[in-house]
Amino acid sequence: MAATQPSSLADLLGFIKEARGFDFTGYKRSSIERRVAKRMTEVGAGSYEDYLDYLELNAGEFVELFNTLLINVTSFFRDPATWEHLAEQVLPQLESIRDTGSPVRVWCPSCASGEEAYTLAMVLARVLGDQAFRDRVKIYATDVDEEALDQARHGAYLPRQIENVPPEALERFFDRTDQRYVFRKDLRRSVIFGRNDLVQDAPISRIDVLACRNTLMYFTAETQSQILRRFHFAMRDNAVLLLGKSEMLITHGDLFVPIDLKWRLFRKVIKPSERERVRVLAIDPSNGASHSISETLREAALDTSPHAQIVLDRNRTLVMANSGARRLLALDVNDFGRPLYDLKLSYRPLELGRHLDVLERDRQTVEVPGVSMDGSEAGDRVLDVRMAPLLSEDVLLGVSVIYQDVTDVAALQSEITKSQHELESAYDELQSTVEELETTNEELQSTNEELETTNEELQSTNEELETTNEELQSSNEELETMNDELRHRTIEVSEMNSFLETILTTIGLAVAVIDRRQCVQIWNGQARELWGLDAEEVADQPLLSLDIGLPVDQLRKPIRACLAKESEREEVTLEAVNRRGRAFSCRVICLPLGAAGSDGEVSGVILMMEPVAA
Repeated sequence: MAATQPSSLADLLGFIKEARGFDFTGYKRSSIERRVAKRMTEVGAGSYEDYLDYLELNAGEFVELFNTLLINVTSFFRDPATWEHLAEQVLPQLESIRDTGSPVRVWCPSCASGEEAYTLAMVLARVLGDQAFRDRVKIYATDVDEEALDQARHGAYLPRQIENVPPEALERFFDRTDQRYVFRKDLRRSVIFGRNDLVQDAPISRIDVLACRNTLMYFTAETQSQILRRFHFAMRDNAVLLLGKSEMLITHGDLFVPIDLKWRLFRKVIKPSERERVRVLAIDPSNGASHSISETLREAALDTSPHAQIVLDRNRTLVMANSGARRLLALDVNDFGRPLYDLKLSYRPLELGRHLDVLERDRQTVEVPGVSMDGSEAGDRVLDVRMAPLLSEDVLLGVSVIYQDVTDVAALQSEITKSQHELESAYDELQSTVEELETTNEELQSTNEELETTNEELQSTNEELETTNEELQSSNEELETMNDELRHRTIEVSEMNSFLETILTTIGLAVAVIDRRQCVQIWNGQARELWGLDAEEVADQPLLSLDIGLPVDQLRKPIRACLAKESEREEVTLEAVNRRGRAFSCRVICLPLGAAGSDGEVSGVILMMEPVAA
């Protein structure tokens, strides 16, 4: 499963580039995966393919995704000591700053919501003065996030966003409104905001100060190199580059050198012109021999040469050989005057014929370095063979052949070469370690800023939860108030029911109240004594279905008459049996409930029952 994810992520990034023009392929894969996974979790997408489908169906998700991928972690005067050092030690030394008639061009890529660009403006205004700042300075603040750029263009910030601004700078450069702090309009005109993609768009040129802090660490090494080459092109020769605290450019020494690595300040490496200077190599005299009228003197001088040397005439006959040559090439006096091709030295240690042909044709010295010679008295040797023409008034008289023993030099050179290879290997390993360290440092900084973003989100969520808790407490208090009112009403109802029960009991009649469904709603104590049923037993039961000693079926007609408002009073006497089994005559009076004296609907019937004396 893990093997298919990168391909799916690549498809997702390709879709984003095609649909919205944002190219995230140059960003570090680990950071992109973490941020995309965060959005996938929030929208409930289980795979890259599901999230791609979600993007296609929900165009508004692009904004949330870009806000997550483009980590806009910034603030005013981030790392205050860096800005203080820039204002006091670096900017006053810039040639463009010292030249009062020169414009000052500043570029702040990845400016996010503008805090860093306005920080640069405040620092430059402090160094130059407000009037010179307005006349000379242009600050180009760029980003790929249009939403962040819109916020930056307003230059308005909440109190919590300007906490890092020193009090004197806050008073000098900001105007206070009801809820926000707004950057001064006259200085704001020198800060120009626009969209620029560091990977795809052309850089802004002739820059004196370039501040790109904690941005490179989100890109891959290849993309970083591409961006840095653009920065190099954009900057003037004496310009200053300011980076974030995790960006050291150790592996880009061909483009930038540190001014002060502690503060992450760099200056570009000035490239030489296309015209290269030519170096002239000095050549030593050929053999040091001089003409002499004395043959003996000539031979003695030849023998003092530190190198083995022979002399051939124009016919390639051996004329002379010093002592070193005689030992090296095993020559004796009988070999003098013999043709070269009769001697072993014609092919050992080097085949001389073809080189002599070249020398005679060009009349130029021929050198053959690194010739191996084995089997000599001193063992295997390495020789540099040098053949020089002997001329007199441009006439070739002969050839001087010098065999220079460079065995020790060759051995030393071999050791040097081996040491260089080992050094290069160690340097490559060190370079790799440095790159890994730089990458790790950048990822840690990136993770730290992601954690800062997450912390802000958690703080916002906590504030929402506190607000919700306060609302719940308020609702709880309201419920408690309602509960108290309901308890009070319940007490009042209980008191009213007790009062009503007392009235019904006092009148001395058995009373039952039924609703329009003819179900019992009230059943007083006299009714319980008369018929032997408690109020709980008859509550909400149909009266005509009660099993009591009263022939309730005969009450159907008067009850209907009352419910139909046909009569204001119905009275009937029935033979009944009380709860003790004693027969008696019972008078039942039916009264419509709510009908008397009103035009309202009858809501029920009141039945009053009492024994009649025989």
